[in-house]
Amino acid sequence: MSMTAKDVLKLIKDHDIKIVDTRFTDLFGAWQHYSLPASRLTEDMMEEGLGFDGSSIKGFQVINESDMLMVPDPSSAFVDTTLGVPTLVLICDIIDPLVREPYSRDPRNVAKKAEAYLKSTGLADTAYFGPEAEFFLFSDVRFSQAANHGYYFVDSPEAVWNTGAEVPGGNKGYRIRHKEGYFPVPPTDTLQDLRSKMILKMMEFGIDIELHHHEVATAGQCEIDMRFDTLVKMADQLQKYKYVVRQIAREHGYSATFMPKPLFGDNGSGMHCHQSLWKDGEPLFFDETQYALLSKMAQYYTGGILKHAPALLAICAPSTNSYRRLVPGFEAPINLVYSVRNRSAAIRVPTYSSSPKSRRIEFRAPDAMCNPYLAFAAMMMAGLDGIMNKIEPPAPLDVDIYELSPEEKADIRGTPGSLSEALDALEDDYEFLLQGGVFTPDLLEAYIDAKRREAVSIALRPHPYEFSMYYDA
Repeated sequence: MSMTAKDVLKLIKDHDIKIVDTRFTDLFGAWQHYSLPASRLTEDMMEEGLGFDGSSIKGFQVINESDMLMVPDPSSAFVDTTLGVPTLVLICDIIDPLVREPYSRDPRNVAKKAEAYLKSTGLADTAYFGPEAEFFLFSDVRFSQAANHGYYFVDSPEAVWNTGAEVPGGNKGYRIRHKEGYFPVPPTDTLQDLRSKMILKMMEFGIDIELHHHEVATAGQCEIDMRFDTLVKMADQLQKYKYVVRQIAREHGYSATFMPKPLFGDNGSGMHCHQSLWKDGEPLFFDETQYALLSKMAQYYTGGILKHAPALLAICAPSTNSYRRLVPGFEAPINLVYSVRNRSAAIRVPTYSSSPKSRRIEFRAPDAMCNPYLAFAAMMMAGLDGIMNKIEPPAPLDVDIYELSPEEKADIRGTPGSLSEALDALEDDYEFLLQGGVFTPDLLEAYIDAKRREAVSIALRPHPYEFSMYYDA
């Protein structure tokens, strides 16, 4: 049963809460917040909302229309036990105080509209998402950019480059070689206990956890998997997930990053997104007579995602760094095809179980830099467009795509090569996002404009490796 405002006030009293922290997600996926004494919170405040300056939030309001309200969602309440002072967190929705309507650029509002649109189609009533967010844990991070220099340094006790390091007490030699970080046990996997502490904290926050493990790359690449949930709830969970990872890492002397490609020459971090549609409690993606047991609806959904993938990636792989991951040779899902097992395919069909309830597709190109509310909504909208227009996906490819000849690969579409290319694709292909008023033109315009500026910022700056290549030319 969902909590009410009265339940929240009782929770505050029962747990002797001192601070209430109100949080919302900005256009680009960052949690924003402010805090107030718990004694000040009233039912009226939770219903009317709390004011803030929308012009100070990137991608939101202009300065002459700055007043906005965040309205706490009582059902989202949780006690933040990563903080020393007893604190209750409330996730908020944003509304315009003049018209008292949901704000068009509030990502959580977009996700809610997406769920409502799904029901209005009659095709399904529930979209489930299960993201596999990967991240790196570094023990030392230094970077700087100025007119006369640009550099970064990252380090990790388990990284292969530390085999020869002088360490107090002696170097014990357990290091993870490049591309050999998948599943080693301790002491090679130095982060077992730290990940366990992360998942225990996530469970305290109400997240249903399935497993955790070390990932392929050296230098602390990790993955923690959550059990699937509905679109808005899973986006809320992913925001909690990233927050806990960062907080627990910092508490134990590490720094966590969700950058897709912080290391040269090793695997990057993605966020494979498992997804399926259900109606009246029954799964809709299963058909034992079809390829990979995928129903025609699931195949059309796949066709929609593959058709719109270049545009989707402007939202689902939203950084310039994302396209340093989406390159050949590092298990990156750069081929816009689907397959039962091929991990270089953009969409994989998991085969661990033949149960109708487990039948789903896995879109592998996104990464955890994305705004989950926008990314999940956009993927579902692309899939629904595929169903409504009966978009057939390309024939499945269950071969090693890297081993195909150039002639055999000629007709295989690839992911965009840069953020700018993905933004071009979004500008050319966005109508599917506007259906049902889920996304709005003003949101997409603000988003694209900000991301264009990011791409230009990178293009303007000399790269350190350019000095190696060109300085004495």
